Amino acid sequence: MSSAPSRIDLLELDIDLRLADLWREAAGIGEWSLEVVAAFMRAAYGKGYCDALTEDNPGSLCADHGYRVPGRSLDAAPVDA
Repeated sequence: MSSAPSRIDLLELDIDLRLADLWREAAGIGEWSLEVVAAFMRAAYGKGYCDALTEDNPGSLCADHGYRVPGRSLDAAPVDA
């Protein structure tokens, strides 16, 4: 049996490190409810979305862990800023 972490384990660790602030906040929640869980899910999704938009090397999280980097859709409508 190998004691080396799998690539899923390493990906989970990398994501957990990116969400450290949310994990700390979650540890302090005394009473969980559907609303609190939903708020944390939205926060985690938003954090991941922002991280993806601001990566120095887009797709590096996937590439660093041996996953295929998804392609961008060329049909996407431009976003007005």
